Amino acid sequence: MNICVFLSAADLDERYTRPAREFGELLGKGGHTLVWGGSDTGLMKVVADGVRGSGGKLVGISVEILRELARPDTDELVIAKDLAARKALLLARADAIVVLAGGLGTLDEATEVLELRKHGLHDKPVVLLNTAGFYDGLITQLRRMDEEGFLPVPLGDLVHVADDGAGVLAYLERAV
Repeated sequence: MNICVFLSAADLDERYTRPAREFGELLGKGGHTLVWGGSDTGLMKVVADGVRGSGGKLVGISVEILRELARPDTDELVIAKDLAARKALLLARADAIVVLAGGLGTLDEATEVLELRKHGLHDKPVVLLNTAGFYDGLITQLRRMDEEGFLPVPLGDLVHVADDGAGVLAYLERAV
């Protein structure tokens, strides 16, 4: 399975790096391909190290302005013309999307795929990996949107939430 992972390129502490590394190892051991932003920094590097170290493949999709941060040992590196094209390529290459801890770019990517899913413009499963309760606030907001009628489809049809990498993969293996 080609699994697109949205996550931070920042260097973070162990409560985020350990679960990211473990998730990457699970992807590699499961024979999956990581489709991600291609960066060799921060959590992006950590998850890719886990995938590579356990035998998985790496497909990086970056942009010209970030080319110098690209991981050198990808199985395939695609350079998109801009961030919008990058997001479209990431989604096109994926069988499923997993969102790990991240900043504004990650939030932008996550909300865009949820919006596309809401409108039926893609049917790929989306999972939030809620490491250390990182997405608790977002989950609360999404539930409120659902309960108060702001979402035209049930929240459970848009996104699944998992607390660990094993839960993510168990869900994806049923959903894909």
